[in-house]
Amino acid sequence: MKNWSNLSTIKNTKPVALYSSEQIYAMEQAWFAQGYDSFGLMQQAAWQMAQQIELLHEQKCLHANHSDNTNVYHRTERLRRVSIWVGKGNNGGDGWLIAHYLQQAGWQVEVIAVGFDKNDFVIDDKSVTSNSKDSDSSNMTDAAKALQIALSANCHYQRFEEIHSSHNDSEKMALSADVYIDALFGIGLDRAPEGVYKEAISTFNRTTQQQNALAVAVDIPSGLVASTGEVFDCVAVQADVTLCLIARKFGLHTKDGTDYSGDIINIPLIPYQTARPHKISDKNAIETFEPVAILLTAAHSMKSRRQNSYKGSYGHALIIGGNRVDGSQGMGGAAILSASSTMATGAGKITVACHEAFHGALLTSLPDAMTINLHDANGVKALIEQASVVAIGMGLGRDEKAKALFIDYIQTAIAHEKSIVIDADGLYHLASLQTDNHELVTELREYSINHRVCLTPHSGEAARLLDQKISEVESYRLQAIKKCAAVYGGDWVLKGAGSLVLEQKSGRTQVYVCDAGNAGMATAGMGDILSGVTAGLLAQQDLAAESRSLSQAVLIHGFAGDTLVNQGREYYSDNKLLTGQRGLQAQDMPAAIRHVMQLMMIK
Repeated sequence: MKNWSNLSTIKNTKPVALYSSEQIYAMEQAWFAQGYDSFGLMQQAAWQMAQQIELLHEQKCLHANHSDNTNVYHRTERLRRVSIWVGKGNNGGDGWLIAHYLQQAGWQVEVIAVGFDKNDFVIDDKSVTSNSKDSDSSNMTDAAKALQIALSANCHYQRFEEIHSSHNDSEKMALSADVYIDALFGIGLDRAPEGVYKEAISTFNRTTQQQNALAVAVDIPSGLVASTGEVFDCVAVQADVTLCLIARKFGLHTKDGTDYSGDIINIPLIPYQTARPHKISDKNAIETFEPVAILLTAAHSMKSRRQNSYKGSYGHALIIGGNRVDGSQGMGGAAILSASSTMATGAGKITVACHEAFHGALLTSLPDAMTINLHDANGVKALIEQASVVAIGMGLGRDEKAKALFIDYIQTAIAHEKSIVIDADGLYHLASLQTDNHELVTELREYSINHRVCLTPHSGEAARLLDQKISEVESYRLQAIKKCAAVYGGDWVLKGAGSLVLEQKSGRTQVYVCDAGNAGMATAGMGDILSGVTAGLLAQQDLAAESRSLSQAVLIHGFAGDTLVNQGREYYSDNKLLTGQRGLQAQDMPAAIRHVMQLMMIK
């Protein structure tokens, strides 16, 4: 992606409702059922997008001028060139109308038609000018009407197939433009583009990169599945900006959508209240218009602590992990990282139950933590009774001894009604217990109805919990996290690009998408950090319920990673060293977590 950062207006900090493609279609049909015209909606969409494209181009020019160290932005009379790539569906219809409106605004327009025959470009003057319902135009699709309007306005076009097969450099130079518009596929695509469409997407991406031009997607980047965020075989338009029509699509914010969508700008065409049927008695009809998820862009603020308090006021977190299995040096670092982030989040006191071989390392890095031998079952269970929250699994080990400890400690936590966080090897054992039809799975699910249980898998762990392939989980992340909650109970995060969080409150399930975090966090130990943040919030009973939630923990974790990448850290006096995505490490996170927590404080 080119470096046209922040081309859109200031980011919205309010939660954003996310919908599937099926829901978008339902909204459209409800709108049309009330007598509104579908082609009128297409014209309205294209007009608003044309206006937004002009604004984006102006912002791009301003950005370029600032990069050249100029202090004043001068408008120039240089011809503005736009290349609009259209398919044969309604998304292509949007493109033809955008071409018409931009040409009216003085742009040099070139439409690249993909998948069209030569006879598709015959102008039907009668169908364009007639408003009669009895005319031939009433039988035309909206996309065909849009094409006819653009042709009648003499918008210049070329067939992609002719350009692609041509050896004439002058014809290929016709692709040169300042802005490229992707109007090839809409939200109905659910498979990999093939043939000429695959070639067109590849050429579109290559050309925008070579021209250092702005790439704008209409509604959704072509090749991206709107309901899942999946891109097949890496074949999708790489957009700098996506102009999202009607309502925000779920797939723009999770999985591959985060890499292909760029900045997302809403083009709200249908008022939500108007899109809903006036009379809905069927429960399924009501659910049709409820968002599949909510995009979270800001965390809840937290009140300052009371002066009259002590360490016990802010909870006791017990971290259980860091085992040393025979023949292995173990994973003591996992428990240490988790404990460090628990402390950074603000828990009053912390005990780490790990293998005694790691006690020295733990106390060296965290001298304010307490320790106990992981295998001292009676001692650990006594601490569980005292603790506010129990986080288990980080480096616990996967042998039978570790499995027995997991069962024993979870049952003890349930018996004493403690908040529970399960991660890493704890999830491994939970999956085994499900396979064995062990009673603990049922106990945990029933316990989670009235008590806080948080489980934090990545897609590989979720696949094992569901006895599925990783590819199946990744293809249907929303369904996967819902199934995890149905089988095991509790609140869940499915980690990854656009992490999903599922929380169950008063019998109602809500799914969130975390709009924080970056690729630099794809490194060892980041999951241990998240489990620690979750435990640290749960330990602090003085916090409001929403501030102790799993979604809050995921946002704080993501914002901390973004802080390290975007702002850097001070090491020596005035020298600042940028951490950067490729250099980010889990051990950098506690300092950033403290920073983020402080920014969230209010008096």
